[in-house]
Amino acid sequence: MKKLLFIVNPKAGRTRSLAPMFNVMARFSEAGYIIKLVVTEKSGDARRAAAQLGEQFDLVVCAGGDGTLNETLNGLMKLENRPPVGYIPHGSTNDFATSLEIPDDPVVAAAAISCGRTRPLDLGRHNQRHFAYVASFGAFTRASYSATQAAKNALGHLAYIFEGLNSLDTLRPYRCRIEADGEVFEGEFIFGGICNSTSLGGLVKLDPKLVKMDDGKFELLLLRMPKTPADLTNLIASLTKMEYNEPNVIFRHVEHVVVTTEDDLPWSLDGEHAASEPRVEIDCIHHAFEIAY
Repeated sequence: MKKLLFIVNPKAGRTRSLAPMFNVMARFSEAGYIIKLVVTEKSGDARRAAAQLGEQFDLVVCAGGDGTLNETLNGLMKLENRPPVGYIPHGSTNDFATSLEIPDDPVVAAAAISCGRTRPLDLGRHNQRHFAYVASFGAFTRASYSATQAAKNALGHLAYIFEGLNSLDTLRPYRCRIEADGEVFEGEFIFGGICNSTSLGGLVKLDPKLVKMDDGKFELLLLRMPKTPADLTNLIASLTKMEYNEPNVIFRHVEHVVVTTEDDLPWSLDGEHAASEPRVEIDCIHHAFEIAY
């Protein structure tokens, strides 16, 4: 019999009902898995469960939002022998699932995981922490972790949009030096993202034709501080059209990024807060884990 570790965040998503998870567990059981259920109670529980128990199982599946996935992967990265990972998207935004076209229906997602198909994916490292799909700073970044869970559950993407508009109103610039695979960009930026996804917080979209989640490279998106209202209008139009030739937009495919700054520069890793540091090194770890979906 195959063994499955099932990590569930009951606070994720618009409903806290665990009823769909019972149907998911029934589907896994039908596929021949013996299941150990871990229901998280607080931040860090998913990471600890994955690190302490992961090697004992043939498959680890987490159900929750992108933050739950982030914790699970951070836990598994502590292991020498990492089992494949399945993801049941049950959060309010689910950018990672959107990029991989993982079904919204938990039972359908579980059925796909049960088929045994896996593929390797890249993973990011931000100093000593890992991220599944994005490390970002600036506009919209604060929104990903400042919107309350109640607001996310009730409003979904609207919670991010409201917070993002508030950030745009202030448009705080951050002075940084960014080294990316031999190129150097300096100046004032309102946003910076190193990502492996087509969707960032449900607000910023990247052209799916330009994003490959297993190629050993991440996408670097930098937005310079607009100097005039016309510059801001052109920047927003460029992002909306997913065209990156506007002067205030920098877009690259990169393996290694170093960000140095004297500003207070908080980060978001898959929507989870990361404190400001004067120097941040970001690497793409090629084929770091196997995802079942």
